[in-house]
Amino acid sequence: MTDLNQAVETDSAVYKTLLESTKAIPWKIDWKTMTFAYIGPQIESLLGWTQQSWISANDWAERIHEDERETVVNFCISQSQNGVDHEADYRALTKSGDYVWIRDVVHVVRNAAGEVEALVGFMFDISERKKTEEQVLRLQKELEEFSYKDGLTGINNRRMFDSTLQIEWANAQRTRKPLSLILLDIDYFKQYNDHYGHIKGDDCLKRVGQALQDLAVRPRDCIARYGGEEFVLVLPETDGQAARQVAERCRKLIHKQQIPHEHSNVAPLLTISLGVGTIIPAVDDTPLSFIEAVDKLLYRAKQQGRDRHEQATFLGEPQVGRSDQG
Repeated sequence: MTDLNQAVETDSAVYKTLLESTKAIPWKIDWKTMTFAYIGPQIESLLGWTQQSWISANDWAERIHEDERETVVNFCISQSQNGVDHEADYRALTKSGDYVWIRDVVHVVRNAAGEVEALVGFMFDISERKKTEEQVLRLQKELEEFSYKDGLTGINNRRMFDSTLQIEWANAQRTRKPLSLILLDIDYFKQYNDHYGHIKGDDCLKRVGQALQDLAVRPRDCIARYGGEEFVLVLPETDGQAARQVAERCRKLIHKQQIPHEHSNVAPLLTISLGVGTIIPAVDDTPLSFIEAVDKLLYRAKQQGRDRHEQATFLGEPQVGRSDQG
């Protein structure tokens, strides 16, 4: 019996040494008393709190970041009561006042009667993993933003326009409020490129795009580069009169840029032509047909001498107006 006891003690010492030599922090909580039966000494090097300071489950709960405390504690209690092994990620308070990301892996121990007897588990420092995850999420967000930005002008691109129009089209159908669209084109831009060169042409597109960006003053307004030297504005809940005012501000804003265009047949400065359409879309109407109709208005503006806008309202007069933005 003595040899057996010595063997058990030796095995226990070996297991304890193994547990305490890993980076993972072992622990055990007695379920009835909700007190710590054991926690590895590694906890002090990680969080600064001594082994002796981990007395009850309250000590564990109070050292969880307040933003996660209620959710994590409720989740762990619920899972433990149901006898379900589980994991939880949270920020743990260090003695110095900082926080370390922890992953707690919990195993529920039952007695012969099937009742919860204890919780045993390991705490893992996952701070570096969390930093990597945050970097990946940030990069994904940046990539998503880039995918909706025009690489040259920095404003929204055609993809963003298509997405926005689909959303606002559905809103206009549901609310029966008017939706306005402005397509605009730089007059004689080919001649501009031929005369000044493509580098100056790119600079010109950037200036026009950035100037037009100032017109998207409401959160749902969208200004985008439609393609080449064409730009588009989506104006939700905007009637024909207000859309006309926005179109005129576009035209005057480009005049104000004072961009020379010696080879224009309209003026010595850069000008734009615009098509302006307003619609309360019916069930059978489509965004594509609306774009095509507004594009025809833009073409008519060019035929009528350029540096002007042509406008039409589809399916009757809209019922809700947009205030002039000044």
